[in-house]
Amino acid sequence: MSNKHVFVTAEIGINHNGDLDIAKKLIDWAYLSGCDAVKFQKRTIDKVYTQDYLNSYRESPWGTTQREQKEGLEFGKEEYDIIDAYCKEKSIEWYASAWDIEAQLFLRQYNLQYNKIASAMLTNMELLQTVAEEKKYTFIATGMSTYNEIDAAVEIFKKNKCPFELLHCNSTYPMKNEDANLSLIPVLRERYGVKVGYSGHETGRIVSTTAVALGATSIERHITLDRTMYGSDQAASLEAEDFQRLIKDIRVIEKALGNGEKVLSKAEADVRKKLRG
Repeated sequence: MSNKHVFVTAEIGINHNGDLDIAKKLIDWAYLSGCDAVKFQKRTIDKVYTQDYLNSYRESPWGTTQREQKEGLEFGKEEYDIIDAYCKEKSIEWYASAWDIEAQLFLRQYNLQYNKIASAMLTNMELLQTVAEEKKYTFIATGMSTYNEIDAAVEIFKKNKCPFELLHCNSTYPMKNEDANLSLIPVLRERYGVKVGYSGHETGRIVSTTAVALGATSIERHITLDRTMYGSDQAASLEAEDFQRLIKDIRVIEKALGNGEKVLSKAEADVRKKLRG
């Protein structure tokens, strides 16, 4: 299988730690690396989490409760207005994974080109229906999901004639390389007859580049300024220089894969003439 162009998303997620300056720096690095898009996460905290959970203890830079931590990491309209303008200035696409319907409706005001279904939300049928009705190209992550659950999600998007691709994913942070199960990429492609990308949570680059060699049509990886920063996703992220290396590797693999046809390159034809006459 030949990959013409692997779509690469730098997942900023919540690695900005509630700081717009950090978010802008990560957008800068994604743009300089040659990413196709950056991605964020959007939650309506009181919809996604229970009050008991939000009131429970969690020490963070913002306080000692889960609510303070979640609110500290959440961007609102003011921040996303700035992000939207900044990405337009940089000529890089941005989109976000909404964790609830209210968050998805919030994102509509920005007329984004893409949507994302997070693995955690794959079984939220109402959210999937809301997203599919928009008919925007959607990346659907399949981490910690069964075939029956993926079947149900795919049915919703096909019924709504919403274009999508699946993302093979293992929902551990960071993921051990031996848990990647990349052989599932062609299996998913065959089972559903759609493009299949890879959303990686490993610490290095080799698993992601191997996914491309196996036909992944998109790669999503978390990006960070420093893997030792505060945050649950930082350790499973790539720092800026590693992200640049990843994209360079991906572009090399794209060319190396070729078109799958048995033809002589010009260089090989010259050697053939010399050796065979």
